[in-house]
Amino acid sequence: MATVEQAQTTTDSGAPTVDVFCPADGRLVGSVPDMGAPEVEQIAAQLRAAQPAWEAIGPEGRARHMLAWLDWIFDNEDRILELVQQESGKSYGDTKIEILATAEVINYYAKHAGEFLADQHPRPHELASSTKSLHLFRKPYQLVGEIFPWNYPLAMPMLDVPPALMAGAAVLSKPSEFTPLAWTECVRGWNEIAAPPVLGLANGAGAAGAAVIDVVDMIMFTGSTRTGRKIAVRAAERLIPAALELGGKDAMIVLDDADMERAVNGATWGGLFNAGQTCIAVERVYVEEPIYDEFVAKLTEKVSGLRTGMDAPGTYQSDLGSLATEAQLEIVERHVQDAKDRGARVLTGGKPTGQGLIYEPTVLVDVDHTMQCMTEETFGPTIPVMKVANEAEAIRLANDSPYGLNGSVYTGDNDRGIRVARQMETGGVSVNNAMMTLFQFPLPFGGWKESGIGGRFGGPAGLLKYCRQQSVTTERIKLASEIHWYPYTKRRGRVAAHLTRILGARGWRRRLGLKRKGSPE
Repeated sequence: MATVEQAQTTTDSGAPTVDVFCPADGRLVGSVPDMGAPEVEQIAAQLRAAQPAWEAIGPEGRARHMLAWLDWIFDNEDRILELVQQESGKSYGDTKIEILATAEVINYYAKHAGEFLADQHPRPHELASSTKSLHLFRKPYQLVGEIFPWNYPLAMPMLDVPPALMAGAAVLSKPSEFTPLAWTECVRGWNEIAAPPVLGLANGAGAAGAAVIDVVDMIMFTGSTRTGRKIAVRAAERLIPAALELGGKDAMIVLDDADMERAVNGATWGGLFNAGQTCIAVERVYVEEPIYDEFVAKLTEKVSGLRTGMDAPGTYQSDLGSLATEAQLEIVERHVQDAKDRGARVLTGGKPTGQGLIYEPTVLVDVDHTMQCMTEETFGPTIPVMKVANEAEAIRLANDSPYGLNGSVYTGDNDRGIRVARQMETGGVSVNNAMMTLFQFPLPFGGWKESGIGGRFGGPAGLLKYCRQQSVTTERIKLASEIHWYPYTKRRGRVAAHLTRILGARGWRRRLGLKRKGSPE
């Protein structure tokens, strides 16, 4: 099998580079600079210098540049998607959706940023504060760091960068060293349209990522829980905020009244899209006993008919493509072998195809929670299915995980679906769909438990997390002094105590000071 892990080399000038290989066939498809701390610090200084003017043009001014960038992306779509496919080994169908995500995110935040960032003027909460006017302002962090994973070279940056830019921040972006090519091209496009120089690029391996964390005012990271912990520690040392979207082990519950065809189709696409390399992929399925056999039979038939490989652009001759790295292939092989060793059966798939890092789409049954495929994040094209006695057992097993990113429930009754969803310990749940909460932009998206800290995306919070809040109070009535200011006097003390009771106590006896401890009401 061809080796497709990225490698460090040097240019003729001696500058280090990172080589990028196609995981579907092992060929070299490009290279990028392998930056260190000095280069990253220089980029950060340039971004900071440009940010005040970017903030000053306001949401409408920023939106014009964002939409011009989107125009450029559409005009260069074929080249960008070719890079995505070459560096990730995806099928063309899985690749194409990254443009859809890009367009939706940019349009959403370009349209709503002004509304989300608008100054607010809350009403005072009590009569005693009625002489005050309240104001809430938002000011962006000057420089935001964004570190992306390798599974969606275009869509992952686009979930984070547009809202940060629309907030008024400058952005220092760091793509994965395994898949940096498409995003590097998009950053080039930002500069080509003559947008303000507030989108920077730090290419390279681990040293570049560490340098980003050390020069920004806020960090957004998407990736593994292990790496997320390290980033959280460094952010805490620097006392900067960190938003982390980490691992997942998303459960799908199929209840006995589910539409069988939709549930099977949802499990197939939700579990295998992008070769299962999706943070909110269906990683384990719990099916109520009365419909288990039928579900498994139909799922196996569906999965066994899928086509694998990296097809030519626009041909749609393949359904799912390659795993991204040899390390990921090793995890999938280990999980499947562990399941087999512990008594699970492979109904279809279960081995590499022999082409690059492509692994057959796999259905596993007779699984339980002693097996790695049910408890550890696989991030591969496997669908383990477990029979459960009833709804309660399905919920209990779904929650038996350190992760809590997303999940799904299939049922013929939406009320039942919502009732089950509310008992699942996850940041989001799709009823009769797969991975859909991520694409409903008014809703927040983020994980519970070890799946993350802080919201990743969605609604006002997806933009406002890149801002600091400033509370301001002004006086509606000009007074020389306040009743609680110096000097303290008995008269002022009595008046203040009386007002506190009148405004804050319950019951007129307490308000008038007539009720004391031990006395009757």
